[in-house]
Amino acid sequence: MASDQMAPTSAAAPAAEPAKLPDAQPSEASNELPEVLTTPTGDMWPRPYFFEDGLRRVAPYHFTYHTWAKQRWRGRKLIDIFEDEFRDRTLEYYRYAMETGAIVVNGKTVGPDHLVKNGDLVNHTIHRHEPPVTGEPIRVIHEDDEMIVVNKPSGVPVHPAGRYKYNTLIEIMKSERGEHFLPYPCHRLDRLTSGILFVAKTPQAAVKLTAQIRAHTVRKEYLARVAGKFPDGEIVCDQPILQISPRLGLNRVRANGKSARTVFKRLAYYPPDTLNDSEAAEPKSAERLADEERRPWIKKEGYSIVRCLPLTGRTHQIRVHLQFVGHPIENDPLYANQRVWGINLGCNDSDAVENTDEDIMSRLERMGKQDIADAVAYHDELVDLYQKRRAEKLSGELCDVCDTPLYTDPGEHELSLWLHSLRYEDAGGAWSYTSPMPAWALPPDGINGPTEVGGLEELVGAVPEADPAAEADPERAPENMYGENKHNSIYHGPGRAD
Repeated sequence: MASDQMAPTSAAAPAAEPAKLPDAQPSEASNELPEVLTTPTGDMWPRPYFFEDGLRRVAPYHFTYHTWAKQRWRGRKLIDIFEDEFRDRTLEYYRYAMETGAIVVNGKTVGPDHLVKNGDLVNHTIHRHEPPVTGEPIRVIHEDDEMIVVNKPSGVPVHPAGRYKYNTLIEIMKSERGEHFLPYPCHRLDRLTSGILFVAKTPQAAVKLTAQIRAHTVRKEYLARVAGKFPDGEIVCDQPILQISPRLGLNRVRANGKSARTVFKRLAYYPPDTLNDSEAAEPKSAERLADEERRPWIKKEGYSIVRCLPLTGRTHQIRVHLQFVGHPIENDPLYANQRVWGINLGCNDSDAVENTDEDIMSRLERMGKQDIADAVAYHDELVDLYQKRRAEKLSGELCDVCDTPLYTDPGEHELSLWLHSLRYEDAGGAWSYTSPMPAWALPPDGINGPTEVGGLEELVGAVPEADPAAEADPERAPENMYGENKHNSIYHGPGRAD
Protein backbone atom coordinates (compact mmCIF):
# COMPACT_ATOMS: atom_id res chain seq x y z
CA MET A 1 0.00 0.00 0.00
CA ALA A 2 1.12 3.57 -0.53
CA SER A 3 0.40 6.96 0.93
CA ASP A 4 -3.41 6.75 1.03
CA GLN A 5 -3.31 3.21 2.28
CA MET A 6 -6.44 1.16 2.69
CA ALA A 7 -7.82 1.05 6.20
CA PRO A 8 -7.60 -2.38 7.83
CA THR A 9 -11.11 -2.65 9.26
CA SER A 10 -11.26 -6.42 9.34
CA ALA A 11 -8.74 -8.39 11.30
CA ALA A 12 -6.33 -11.09 10.37
CA ALA A 13 -7.03 -14.77 10.06
CA PRO A 14 -4.61 -17.25 11.66
CA ALA A 15 -1.60 -18.01 9.51
CA ALA A 16 -2.08 -21.73 10.09
CA GLU A 17 -4.77 -21.96 7.40
CA PRO A 18 -3.41 -20.09 4.39
CA ALA A 19 -5.05 -20.19 0.98
CA LYS A 20 -3.87 -19.26 -2.47
CA LEU A 21 -5.69 -16.64 -4.49
CA PRO A 22 -8.77 -18.21 -6.11
CA ASP A 23 -8.71 -19.14 -9.77
CA ALA A 24 -12.34 -18.20 -10.40
CA GLN A 25 -13.07 -15.72 -13.18
CA PRO A 26 -15.19 -12.59 -12.62
CA SER A 27 -18.89 -13.27 -12.18
CA GLU A 28 -20.97 -12.66 -15.30
CA ALA A 29 -24.15 -11.84 -13.38
CA SER A 30 -23.98 -8.26 -12.16
CA ASN A 31 -26.65 -8.89 -9.50
CA GLU A 32 -24.86 -11.91 -8.06
CA LEU A 33 -22.10 -11.63 -5.47
CA PRO A 34 -19.18 -13.96 -6.29
CA GLU A 35 -17.04 -15.61 -3.67
CA VAL A 36 -14.30 -13.22 -2.61
CA LEU A 37 -11.48 -13.40 -0.12
CA THR A 38 -12.24 -11.64 3.16
CA THR A 39 -10.89 -12.05 6.65
CA PRO A 40 -13.19 -12.66 9.62
CA THR A 41 -14.18 -10.04 12.14
CA GLY A 42 -12.17 -10.27 15.34
CA ASP A 43 -8.53 -10.13 16.31
CA MET A 44 -5.60 -12.52 16.30
CA TRP A 45 -4.66 -13.53 19.83
CA PRO A 46 -2.04 -14.32 20.90
CA ARG A 47 -0.01 -12.20 18.53
CA PRO A 48 1.90 -14.24 15.93
CA TYR A 49 5.38 -13.18 17.10
CA PHE A 50 8.55 -15.20 17.08
CA PHE A 51 12.20 -14.22 17.52
CA GLU A 52 15.09 -15.17 15.28
CA ASP A 53 18.56 -13.71 14.65
CA GLY A 54 17.94 -10.82 17.04
CA LEU A 55 14.76 -9.73 15.24
CA ARG A 56 11.10 -9.77 16.21
CA ARG A 57 9.16 -11.44 13.42
CA VAL A 58 5.50 -11.91 12.59
CA ALA A 59 4.23 -15.10 10.97
CA PRO A 60 2.51 -14.25 7.64
CA TYR A 61 -1.28 -13.98 7.79
CA HIS A 62 -4.25 -13.06 5.59
CA PHE A 63 -5.64 -9.56 5.93
CA THR A 64 -8.26 -7.44 4.17
CA TYR A 65 -7.85 -3.72 3.57
CA HIS A 66 -10.83 -1.47 2.89
CA THR A 67 -10.92 2.05 1.49
CA TRP A 68 -13.54 4.36 0.02
CA ALA A 69 -12.80 5.84 -3.38
CA LYS A 70 -10.72 9.01 -3.20
CA GLN A 71 -11.85 11.98 -5.23
CA ARG A 72 -8.76 11.72 -7.44
CA TRP A 73 -9.66 8.10 -8.25
CA ARG A 74 -13.05 8.83 -9.79
CA GLY A 75 -13.36 7.96 -13.46
CA ARG A 76 -10.02 6.12 -13.50
CA LYS A 77 -9.39 2.45 -14.17
CA LEU A 78 -8.89 0.34 -11.08
CA ILE A 79 -5.63 -1.09 -12.40
CA ASP A 80 -4.23 2.40 -13.07
CA ILE A 81 -4.99 3.48 -9.50
CA PHE A 82 -3.14 0.53 -8.02
CA GLU A 83 -0.23 0.97 -10.41
CA ASP A 84 0.18 4.64 -9.42
CA GLU A 85 -0.55 4.56 -5.70
CA PHE A 86 0.09 1.06 -4.36
CA ARG A 87 3.48 0.26 -5.77
CA ASP A 88 4.73 -2.35 -3.33
CA ARG A 89 3.54 -5.14 -5.67
CA THR A 90 3.84 -5.74 -9.37
CA LEU A 91 1.31 -4.74 -11.98
CA GLU A 92 0.91 -8.42 -12.89
CA TYR A 93 -0.03 -9.25 -9.32
CA TYR A 94 -2.69 -6.54 -9.19
CA ARG A 95 -4.19 -7.60 -12.51
CA TYR A 96 -4.39 -11.21 -11.35
CA ALA A 97 -5.85 -10.18 -7.97
CA MET A 98 -8.58 -8.13 -9.68
CA GLU A 99 -9.49 -10.98 -11.99
CA THR A 100 -9.66 -13.58 -9.22
CA GLY A 101 -11.43 -11.73 -6.41
CA ALA A 102 -8.57 -10.73 -4.12
CA ILE A 103 -9.33 -7.12 -5.08
CA VAL A 104 -13.04 -6.31 -5.34
CA VAL A 105 -15.23 -3.22 -5.60
CA ASN A 106 -18.45 -3.10 -3.58
CA GLY A 107 -18.05 -6.80 -2.82
CA LYS A 108 -17.91 -7.81 -6.49
CA THR A 109 -15.13 -8.98 -8.76
CA VAL A 110 -15.01 -6.28 -11.43
CA GLY A 111 -11.71 -6.74 -13.24
CA PRO A 112 -8.82 -4.34 -13.85
CA ASP A 113 -10.63 -2.05 -16.33
CA HIS A 114 -13.43 -1.11 -13.94
CA LEU A 115 -13.93 2.67 -13.76
CA VAL A 116 -14.03 3.77 -10.14
CA LYS A 117 -17.07 5.85 -9.17
CA ASN A 118 -18.05 8.04 -6.24
CA GLY A 119 -19.03 5.87 -3.28
CA ASP A 120 -17.13 2.77 -4.41
CA LEU A 121 -15.65 0.63 -1.64
CA VAL A 122 -12.43 -1.13 -2.63
CA ASN A 123 -11.36 -4.26 -0.73
CA HIS A 124 -7.98 -5.93 -1.05
CA THR A 125 -7.19 -9.23 0.67
CA ILE A 126 -3.52 -10.08 0.88
CA HIS A 127 -1.24 -12.63 2.45
CA ARG A 128 0.54 -10.14 4.65
CA HIS A 129 4.28 -10.31 5.25
CA GLU A 130 5.33 -7.78 7.90
CA PRO A 131 8.96 -6.65 7.92
CA PRO A 132 10.96 -7.75 10.96
CA VAL A 133 11.95 -5.21 13.59
CA THR A 134 14.61 -5.24 16.25
CA GLY A 135 14.19 -7.80 18.99
CA GLU A 136 15.30 -5.21 21.54
CA PRO A 137 12.72 -4.93 24.33
CA ILE A 138 10.58 -1.85 24.95
CA ARG A 139 12.03 -0.70 28.26
CA VAL A 140 9.92 1.19 30.79
CA ILE A 141 11.49 4.37 32.17
CA HIS A 142 8.57 5.32 34.40
CA GLU A 143 5.07 4.02 35.11
CA ASP A 144 2.23 5.22 37.31
CA ASP A 145 -1.55 4.88 37.36
CA GLU A 146 -2.01 7.16 34.34
CA MET A 147 1.12 7.06 32.22
CA ILE A 148 3.90 4.80 30.93
CA VAL A 149 7.15 6.38 29.73
CA VAL A 150 9.06 3.98 27.47
CA ASN A 151 12.36 3.98 25.60
CA LYS A 152 11.24 3.10 22.06
CA PRO A 153 13.80 1.08 20.09
CA SER A 154 14.82 2.41 16.71
CA GLY A 155 13.04 0.85 13.75
CA VAL A 156 9.77 0.09 15.56
CA PRO A 157 6.73 2.08 14.34
CA VAL A 158 4.43 3.47 17.01
CA HIS A 159 1.11 2.90 15.20
CA PRO A 160 0.02 0.33 12.62
CA ALA A 161 0.71 1.85 9.20
CA GLY A 162 1.86 0.70 5.78
CA ARG A 163 3.21 -2.84 5.97
CA TYR A 164 3.26 -2.83 9.77
CA LYS A 165 0.43 -3.94 12.05
CA TYR A 166 1.64 -6.28 14.79
CA ASN A 167 5.29 -5.21 14.62
CA THR A 168 4.42 -1.85 16.16
CA LEU A 169 4.99 -0.47 19.63
CA ILE A 170 1.25 -0.32 20.38
CA GLU A 171 0.62 -3.94 19.43
CA ILE A 172 3.78 -5.18 21.16
CA MET A 173 2.72 -3.49 24.40
CA LYS A 174 -0.77 -4.97 24.09
CA SER A 175 0.77 -8.39 23.58
CA GLU A 176 2.94 -8.01 26.69
CA ARG A 177 0.23 -6.58 28.95
CA GLY A 178 -2.82 -8.50 27.81
CA GLU A 179 -5.59 -8.04 25.26
CA HIS A 180 -7.58 -5.74 27.54
CA PHE A 181 -4.76 -3.19 27.76
CA LEU A 182 -5.55 -0.09 25.69
CA PRO A 183 -2.50 2.15 25.13
CA TYR A 184 -2.88 5.80 24.04
CA PRO A 185 0.32 7.32 22.58
CA CYS A 186 0.52 11.02 23.47
CA HIS A 187 2.84 12.28 20.73
CA ARG A 188 4.57 11.26 17.51
CA LEU A 189 7.92 9.56 17.18
CA ASP A 190 8.99 8.40 13.73
CA ARG A 191 9.70 4.73 13.18
CA LEU A 192 13.46 5.10 12.86
CA THR A 193 13.79 7.55 15.76
CA SER A 194 14.50 5.98 19.14
CA GLY A 195 13.92 7.25 22.65
CA ILE A 196 11.27 8.58 24.99
CA LEU A 197 7.62 8.03 24.18
CA PHE A 198 4.66 8.71 26.49
CA VAL A 199 1.89 6.11 26.41
CA ALA A 200 -1.20 6.97 28.45
CA LYS A 201 -3.37 4.34 30.12
CA THR A 202 -6.55 6.38 29.71
CA PRO A 203 -7.85 8.85 27.12
CA GLN A 204 -8.05 11.52 29.81
CA ALA A 205 -4.35 11.17 30.66
CA ALA A 206 -3.46 11.37 26.97
CA VAL A 207 -5.51 14.55 26.51
CA LYS A 208 -3.87 16.11 29.58
CA LEU A 209 -0.29 15.56 28.38
CA THR A 210 -1.12 16.49 24.80
CA ALA A 211 -2.54 19.79 26.06
CA GLN A 212 0.71 20.45 27.95
CA ILE A 213 2.77 19.81 24.85
CA ARG A 214 0.59 22.11 22.74
CA ALA A 215 0.79 24.81 25.40
CA HIS A 216 4.61 24.72 25.15
CA THR A 217 5.04 23.79 28.82
CA VAL A 218 6.96 20.61 27.98
CA ARG A 219 10.61 20.72 26.90
CA LYS A 220 12.03 18.08 24.57
CA GLU A 221 15.66 17.27 23.89
CA TYR A 222 17.06 15.05 21.16
CA LEU A 223 20.52 13.75 20.31
CA ALA A 224 21.74 13.57 16.72
CA ARG A 225 24.91 12.27 15.10
CA VAL A 226 25.75 14.71 12.31
CA ALA A 227 28.39 15.04 9.60
CA GLY A 228 31.44 17.18 10.32
CA LYS A 229 32.51 19.37 13.20
CA PHE A 230 29.49 21.26 14.48
CA PRO A 231 30.22 24.87 15.59
CA ASP A 232 30.85 25.74 19.24
CA GLY A 233 28.26 27.45 21.41
CA GLU A 234 24.50 27.41 21.29
CA ILE A 235 23.29 27.65 17.68
CA VAL A 236 19.72 28.85 17.18
CA CYS A 237 18.18 28.13 13.79
CA ASP A 238 14.84 29.85 13.23
CA GLN A 239 14.46 29.21 9.51
CA PRO A 240 10.85 28.61 8.39
CA ILE A 241 9.98 25.17 7.05
CA LEU A 242 7.77 24.47 4.05
CA GLN A 243 6.22 21.13 3.19
CA ILE A 244 6.82 20.88 -0.54
CA SER A 245 5.11 17.50 -0.90
CA PRO A 246 2.33 16.65 1.57
CA ARG A 247 1.95 13.23 -0.01
CA LEU A 248 5.60 12.35 0.57
CA GLY A 249 6.08 14.29 3.79
CA LEU A 250 9.01 16.13 2.21
CA ASN A 251 10.08 19.40 3.83
CA ARG A 252 12.72 22.07 3.32
CA VAL A 253 13.73 25.50 4.59
CA ARG A 254 11.90 28.15 2.61
CA ALA A 255 11.24 31.82 3.34
CA ASN A 256 7.51 31.32 2.80
CA GLY A 257 7.27 28.31 5.11
CA LYS A 258 5.90 28.00 8.64
CA SER A 259 7.90 29.42 11.52
CA ALA A 260 10.25 26.95 13.19
CA ARG A 261 12.97 27.24 15.79
CA THR A 262 15.58 24.76 17.04
CA VAL A 263 18.49 25.22 19.46
CA PHE A 264 21.63 23.11 18.90
CA LYS A 265 24.75 22.56 20.99
CA ARG A 266 27.65 20.26 20.22
CA LEU A 267 28.20 17.59 22.85
CA ALA A 268 31.25 15.96 21.25
CA TYR A 269 33.27 15.86 18.05
CA TYR A 270 35.13 12.78 16.80
CA PRO A 271 37.62 13.42 13.94
CA PRO A 272 38.02 10.80 11.20
CA ASP A 273 41.16 9.34 12.77
CA THR A 274 39.23 8.36 15.93
CA LEU A 275 37.19 5.70 14.14
CA ASN A 276 38.07 2.41 15.77
CA ASP A 277 39.53 -0.52 13.86
CA SER A 278 36.48 -2.72 14.33
CA GLU A 279 34.19 -0.12 12.79
CA ALA A 280 36.55 0.46 9.88
CA ALA A 281 36.92 -3.29 9.31
CA GLU A 282 33.21 -4.06 9.44
CA PRO A 283 32.07 -5.66 6.16
CA LYS A 284 29.84 -3.33 4.16
CA SER A 285 27.08 -4.34 1.81
CA ALA A 286 26.96 -3.02 -1.74
CA GLU A 287 24.03 -0.83 -0.76
CA ARG A 288 25.90 0.63 2.20
CA LEU A 289 28.90 1.39 0.00
CA ALA A 290 26.58 3.09 -2.50
CA ASP A 291 24.99 4.96 0.38
CA GLU A 292 28.38 6.28 1.50
CA GLU A 293 29.20 7.19 -2.09
CA ARG A 294 26.22 9.56 -2.05
CA ARG A 295 27.62 11.09 1.14
CA PRO A 296 31.39 11.21 0.48
CA TRP A 297 32.10 13.62 3.33
CA ILE A 298 31.40 10.97 5.96
CA LYS A 299 34.91 9.51 5.91
CA LYS A 300 36.62 12.87 5.52
CA GLU A 301 35.06 15.02 8.19
CA GLY A 302 34.38 12.85 11.20
CA TYR A 303 31.16 13.44 13.07
CA SER A 304 29.62 15.36 15.95
CA ILE A 305 27.08 14.42 18.60
CA VAL A 306 24.68 17.34 18.86
CA ARG A 307 22.04 18.21 21.43
CA CYS A 308 18.81 19.45 19.86
CA LEU A 309 16.04 21.46 21.53
CA PRO A 310 13.06 21.89 19.15
CA LEU A 311 10.85 24.80 20.19
CA THR A 312 8.26 24.17 17.50
CA GLY A 313 6.93 20.91 16.13
CA ARG A 314 7.24 20.95 12.35
CA THR A 315 7.55 17.65 10.50
CA HIS A 316 11.22 16.63 10.21
CA GLN A 317 12.18 19.94 11.86
CA ILE A 318 15.45 18.79 13.43
CA ARG A 319 16.52 16.95 10.28
CA VAL A 320 15.70 19.92 8.04
CA HIS A 321 17.41 22.50 10.26
CA LEU A 322 20.54 20.34 10.60
CA GLN A 323 20.63 20.02 6.83
CA PHE A 324 20.27 23.78 6.40
CA VAL A 325 23.16 24.61 8.74
CA GLY A 326 25.40 22.22 6.80
CA HIS A 327 25.53 19.28 9.22
CA PRO A 328 22.89 16.72 8.22
CA ILE A 329 22.32 13.57 10.24
CA GLU A 330 24.99 11.21 8.91
CA ASN A 331 22.75 8.31 7.93
CA ASP A 332 19.71 10.36 6.89
CA PRO A 333 18.76 8.82 3.52
CA LEU A 334 16.76 11.87 2.45
CA TYR A 335 18.21 15.08 3.88
CA ALA A 336 21.82 13.89 3.55
CA ASN A 337 21.39 12.54 0.03
CA GLN A 338 23.30 14.33 -2.72
CA ARG A 339 21.22 12.57 -5.36
CA VAL A 340 18.26 14.61 -4.13
CA TRP A 341 19.82 17.89 -2.95
CA GLY A 342 23.03 18.22 -4.92
CA ILE A 343 26.56 18.56 -3.61
CA ASN A 344 25.70 21.25 -1.03
CA LEU A 345 22.67 19.36 0.32
CA GLY A 346 20.42 22.41 0.49
CA CYS A 347 22.73 24.23 2.90
CA ASN A 348 21.70 27.91 3.16
CA ASP A 349 19.34 27.50 0.21
CA SER A 350 16.24 29.09 1.75
CA ASP A 351 15.45 30.93 -1.49
CA ALA A 352 15.63 27.71 -3.55
CA VAL A 353 18.33 29.21 -5.77
CA GLU A 354 20.43 26.06 -5.97
CA ASN A 355 17.52 23.61 -5.91
CA THR A 356 13.98 24.53 -6.88
CA ASP A 357 11.13 22.50 -5.45
CA GLU A 358 10.56 21.14 -8.95
CA ASP A 359 14.21 20.03 -9.16
CA ILE A 360 13.95 18.09 -5.92
CA MET A 361 10.64 16.46 -6.79
CA SER A 362 11.94 15.53 -10.24
CA ARG A 363 14.97 13.81 -8.71
CA LEU A 364 12.74 11.98 -6.27
CA GLU A 365 10.53 10.83 -9.12
CA ARG A 366 13.57 9.49 -10.95
CA MET A 367 14.67 7.75 -7.78
CA GLY A 368 11.16 6.38 -7.47
CA LYS A 369 11.51 4.67 -10.81
CA GLN A 370 14.94 3.31 -9.84
CA ASP A 371 14.62 2.43 -6.16
CA ILE A 372 11.27 3.94 -5.08
CA ALA A 373 12.57 7.11 -3.51
CA ASP A 374 14.08 5.31 -0.57
CA ALA A 375 14.06 7.92 2.09
CA VAL A 376 10.71 9.57 1.73
CA ALA A 377 9.27 6.30 2.95
CA TYR A 378 10.64 7.25 6.37
CA HIS A 379 7.50 9.37 6.64
CA ASP A 380 5.12 7.34 8.82
CA GLU A 381 2.13 7.73 6.51
CA LEU A 382 3.84 6.05 3.56
CA VAL A 383 4.07 2.39 2.79
CA ASP A 384 7.51 1.35 3.90
CA LEU A 385 8.97 0.80 0.48
CA TYR A 386 12.40 1.67 1.85
CA GLN A 387 12.22 -1.39 4.05
CA LYS A 388 11.07 -3.58 1.21
CA ARG A 389 13.19 -2.45 -1.72
CA ARG A 390 16.37 -1.19 -0.14
CA ALA A 391 16.86 -2.36 3.42
CA GLU A 392 15.79 -5.84 2.36
CA LYS A 393 17.20 -7.72 -0.61
CA LEU A 394 15.39 -10.29 -2.69
CA SER A 395 16.31 -13.74 -1.43
CA GLY A 396 15.36 -15.39 -4.71
CA GLU A 397 12.58 -17.33 -3.00
CA LEU A 398 8.81 -16.98 -3.29
CA CYS A 399 6.14 -17.40 -0.63
CA ASP A 400 4.51 -20.80 -1.16
CA VAL A 401 1.12 -19.31 -0.30
CA CYS A 402 0.93 -16.10 -2.35
CA ASP A 403 4.02 -16.23 -4.60
CA THR A 404 5.24 -12.92 -3.15
CA PRO A 405 9.04 -12.50 -3.43
CA LEU A 406 10.70 -13.04 -0.07
CA TYR A 407 13.39 -10.72 1.26
CA THR A 408 16.48 -11.11 3.35
CA ASP A 409 16.74 -9.40 6.70
CA PRO A 410 17.69 -5.71 6.87
CA GLY A 411 21.04 -4.80 8.36
CA GLU A 412 21.35 -2.92 11.63
CA HIS A 413 22.43 0.31 9.90
CA GLU A 414 19.30 0.11 7.75
CA LEU A 415 16.93 -0.04 10.70
CA SER A 416 17.83 3.22 12.38
CA LEU A 417 18.23 6.96 12.01
CA TRP A 418 20.82 8.61 14.24
CA LEU A 419 18.25 10.75 16.00
CA HIS A 420 17.22 9.95 19.58
CA SER A 421 14.53 11.41 21.84
CA LEU A 422 16.65 11.88 24.95
CA ARG A 423 14.59 13.88 27.42
CA TYR A 424 11.12 15.23 28.20
CA GLU A 425 10.57 17.55 31.13
CA ASP A 426 7.92 19.83 32.54
CA ALA A 427 9.02 23.48 32.22
CA GLY A 428 7.80 24.10 35.76
CA GLY A 429 9.95 21.31 37.17
CA ALA A 430 7.10 18.95 38.09
CA TRP A 431 8.66 15.98 36.29
CA SER A 432 11.57 15.02 34.05
CA TYR A 433 12.42 11.77 32.25
CA THR A 434 15.68 10.91 30.50
CA SER A 435 16.52 7.89 28.36
CA PRO A 436 19.99 6.33 28.06
CA MET A 437 22.30 7.56 25.31
CA PRO A 438 22.19 5.23 22.29
CA ALA A 439 25.32 3.31 21.30
CA TRP A 440 25.96 5.50 18.24
CA ALA A 441 26.21 8.59 20.49
CA LEU A 442 28.83 7.09 22.81
CA PRO A 443 32.56 7.65 22.16
CA PRO A 444 34.35 5.11 19.94
CA ASP A 445 36.31 2.38 21.69
CA GLY A 446 39.46 3.72 23.33
CA ILE A 447 38.44 7.37 22.87
CA ASN A 448 37.48 9.71 25.69
CA GLY A 449 34.14 11.41 25.33
CA PRO A 450 30.88 12.15 27.15
CA THR A 451 28.72 9.20 28.16
CA GLU A 452 25.91 11.26 29.64
CA VAL A 453 24.24 14.61 29.00
CA GLY A 454 23.82 17.44 31.48
CA GLY A 455 20.73 19.51 32.15
CA LEU A 456 18.85 21.73 29.74
CA GLU A 457 19.91 25.02 31.31
CA GLU A 458 22.41 25.95 28.59
CA LEU A 459 20.02 25.21 25.76
CA VAL A 460 17.06 26.88 27.42
CA GLY A 461 19.24 29.93 28.12
CA ALA A 462 19.61 30.48 24.38
CA VAL A 463 15.91 31.31 24.02
CA PRO A 464 13.69 33.78 25.88
CA GLU A 465 11.76 32.37 28.81
CA ALA A 466 10.43 35.67 30.07
CA ASP A 467 7.71 35.68 27.41
CA PRO A 468 6.42 32.12 26.85
CA ALA A 469 3.89 33.51 24.36
CA ALA A 470 6.79 34.32 22.06
CA GLU A 471 7.14 30.61 21.38
CA ALA A 472 3.39 30.03 21.15
CA ASP A 473 3.19 32.90 18.65
CA PRO A 474 6.62 33.23 16.98
CA GLU A 475 5.48 36.30 15.04
CA ARG A 476 5.60 38.23 18.33
CA ALA A 477 9.25 37.41 18.94
CA PRO A 478 11.59 40.35 18.17
CA GLU A 479 14.66 39.75 16.03
CA ASN A 480 17.08 40.70 18.83
CA MET A 481 15.46 38.36 21.33
CA TYR A 482 18.66 36.42 22.00
CA GLY A 483 20.32 39.09 24.12
CA GLU A 484 23.62 40.87 23.69
CA ASN A 485 25.89 38.29 22.08
CA LYS A 486 25.43 35.85 24.93
CA HIS A 487 24.83 33.07 22.41
CA ASN A 488 25.26 32.48 18.73
CA SER A 489 22.14 34.06 17.27
CA ILE A 490 19.87 32.95 14.48
CA TYR A 491 21.91 30.81 12.11
CA HIS A 492 22.67 32.49 8.80
CA GLY A 493 26.31 31.44 8.49
CA PRO A 494 28.14 29.30 5.94
CA GLY A 495 27.99 25.55 5.69
CA ARG A 496 30.15 23.22 7.73
CA ALA A 497 32.49 24.81 10.23
CA ASP A 498 35.31 22.28 10.00
